[in-house]
Amino acid sequence: MLTEDGKHLYVSYDEYHNLIEKLAIKVHQSGWQFDTILCLARGGMRPGDILSRIFDKPLAIMSTSSYRAEAGTQQGKLDIAHYITTPRGEIAGKVLLVDDLADTGHTLNVVIHQLKNNYRPITELRSAVIWAKGVSSFTPDYAVEFLPTNPWIHQPFESYDTMSPEQLQAKWVV
Repeated sequence: MLTEDGKHLYVSYDEYHNLIEKLAIKVHQSGWQFDTILCLARGGMRPGDILSRIFDKPLAIMSTSSYRAEAGTQQGKLDIAHYITTPRGEIAGKVLLVDDLADTGHTLNVVIHQLKNNYRPITELRSAVIWAKGVSSFTPDYAVEFLPTNPWIHQPFESYDTMSPEQLQAKWVV
């Protein structure tokens, strides 16, 4: 649900999963055949996992991190893992890069540059996100929602960003 001022988008678990399914339909309808899904951890892990299951393709993972300060609400220095985790040796062929959103576009631009320059066995690379913001410098190949007002997206699992193991335990103590 988008707030009246357009500054916040609140997404329920059901809406989140529906958007991932719509993303899968967009990729499928394009007719593009790919070999591997590469998700950017953490945001792309949930969509990547579901798309991997739907398309029956192996899931590779590249860890990136830039939103760490203020419980994940403030972008900082971008860190990118040196290695990709994949079940089939080296990542190669046609790769679908998956993340949750194209926010500023910085992460996706840097990752794609790195993949094109450092992973020669990748023959074709396309990108898929749930949300693309109007301020993004990156235009994904596949996106479900375009957000021209650039709202902060409150994803359903963000409550865990500020939850400690003790708080979780207290929740479940009878």
